[in-house]
Amino acid sequence: MENNIIPHLHAITKFVRQSANKHRSLVIWFTGLSGSGKSTLAGKVEELLFKRGIKTYVLDGDNVRTGLNKNLSFSAEDRKENIRRIGEASKLFVDAGVVVLTAFISPYRKDRDTVRTLLENGEFIEIYVKCPVEVCEQRDVKGLYKKARMGEIKNFTGINDPYEEPLHPELIVETDKLSVEETVKKIFDFIIPKILKEIKFS
Repeated sequence: MENNIIPHLHAITKFVRQSANKHRSLVIWFTGLSGSGKSTLAGKVEELLFKRGIKTYVLDGDNVRTGLNKNLSFSAEDRKENIRRIGEASKLFVDAGVVVLTAFISPYRKDRDTVRTLLENGEFIEIYVKCPVEVCEQRDVKGLYKKARMGEIKNFTGINDPYEEPLHPELIVETDKLSVEETVKKIFDFIIPKILKEIKFS
């Protein structure tokens, strides 16, 4: 940080916002291969949270790349920058008292771990949406695997770029074994106690 940049401390803090909202703010980070179900799950979980009166927002990979990160490619360097920006944006949402659900392949373990370090203990919940690449390719909802196989898409995770599985995610959901409804319930039941956990001011 440059010497002439001094962060300003505002009177309305994250904890004040959380207290007003009557719930904690945190990041629910969905990671997994394309076609594993990240965006679908993030959207459906958000619906349940919203119905409970919880302040939410979804950051989705494709949506973010049409705006904030539209100048980034899918090279390893740009993927890293993509996740860095999302991490910083997510941190702002948490400070605003919002539960933010992010749906990104985020293939590199180091990049996901870096986002975790931006947040306080308990504010980053990594959910590994686990699904074999063969099943994701069979679904091929967006037709991306077909394009990657034909050489039309370079640096495609799971085909010609690696995906590093989380070592210690807070939750693993196997979408080739559970229905969408079963998976959503599993995620919701896991996160809701953490969101509604008593807020203590330090």
